[in-house]
Amino acid sequence: MLIVTFLFVLLLEGLVYFLARGRTREIFEKLDSREYPFKATFMPMGYYLLSVLGYKFTTPYDSKLCNRLAELHDYSKGRLQLQIHWAKKMGNLLIGLLLGSFLLVAYGETDFVVVIFILLVTVTLFVAPDYEIHKQLEERHLRIRMDFPNFISKLLLLINAGMTVNRAWDKVVSTGKRNTPLDDEATRVLQEIRGGKPEGQAYEEFARRCRTPEVTRFITVILQNMRKGNGEMVAILRAQANECWEMRKHAAKRLGEEAETKLLLPLMLMLVAILMIVATPAMLALKNM
Repeated sequence: MLIVTFLFVLLLEGLVYFLARGRTREIFEKLDSREYPFKATFMPMGYYLLSVLGYKFTTPYDSKLCNRLAELHDYSKGRLQLQIHWAKKMGNLLIGLLLGSFLLVAYGETDFVVVIFILLVTVTLFVAPDYEIHKQLEERHLRIRMDFPNFISKLLLLINAGMTVNRAWDKVVSTGKRNTPLDDEATRVLQEIRGGKPEGQAYEEFARRCRTPEVTRFITVILQNMRKGNGEMVAILRAQANECWEMRKHAAKRLGEEAETKLLLPLMLMLVAILMIVATPAMLALKNM
């Protein structure tokens, strides 16, 4: 019976693969194989199942997920990234079902503990892409916060020397390209302004894409100066720069503490292993006596 179940799952997924093959090539063929190792197999199968089910990607969960994916990639590609993300989730679900049926056949019986384990593994595979997005966003925000003090300090120095915000922004971007999220977003602002987008709108979208309090406060001061004038802009930016440097110090300290905490488990395991190596000969000697 278990073998029949496994063969049925294998045959069903093989049929889905055959039906999905070639129909979604334009969506997945340009994806990075290292980030999406199943872009030619399980992901097209998952996307095909979503289309068969008529899923519309219009739930509140989809809206929230689309905003997160747009922040990581590009707001103009948020919908496409949402479809790719769901294809990955469904592909992982198919992998979980296939592995689960194989484990049941290998175990030889439908034990309750084994079934629960298989369900947990399948659910974990299904929700894993959401956790990856969460971790990527956390890393992106942290990198922006760590790079922003240096960015605002350079900008403040040039503004204080008499440059306009736009010219100072251009100078900082042209001399500080390091392929980081903050540099990429700052470069995009410059390209949009050169392409004809209003300067204020470009700065507002920059703050929206970065989604960090420090950047939002900074852009608020810049926009206020552009619209109403603010003779104390340099003083306010200087205070913000000092605050950002302090926040960076605290963030670096917290990262160091987290690294120390993560090292505790390996150190404890090493200590246990050393104690076992030292104590085993003594225990064997006492037993022989």
